[in-house]
Amino acid sequence: MQYLVSVIDDTAGLATSDEMAAIDEFNDGLRAEGHWVFAGGLASPSAATVIDNRGEEALVTDGPFLEAKEHLAGFWIMEAPDLDVALKLAAAGSKACNRKVEVRPFL
Repeated sequence: MQYLVSVIDDTAGLATSDEMAAIDEFNDGLRAEGHWVFAGGLASPSAATVIDNRGEEALVTDGPFLEAKEHLAGFWIMEAPDLDVALKLAAAGSKACNRKVEVRPFL
């Protein structure tokens, strides 16, 4: 089963060098234990572009979909046998990146 672990940030800054080192170590562990699928950091919400093509023409808007104190700063896609394992991995990821995370299974 695969899980999306979203990193939720409420700061405007990037990860510190200590946080990046902890994230790299966490990622190495995911790879070594066979849980790694993919991961990536995201640019700030101000770099976002929203596209709505539900009408006659596509509407393209600069900026985030919605203004919020918190934003999606990055994510992991992890392989885990069940939700309990995914939650333990996500807790370790939260500790490594020093941010809150949200866990959601893929359908």
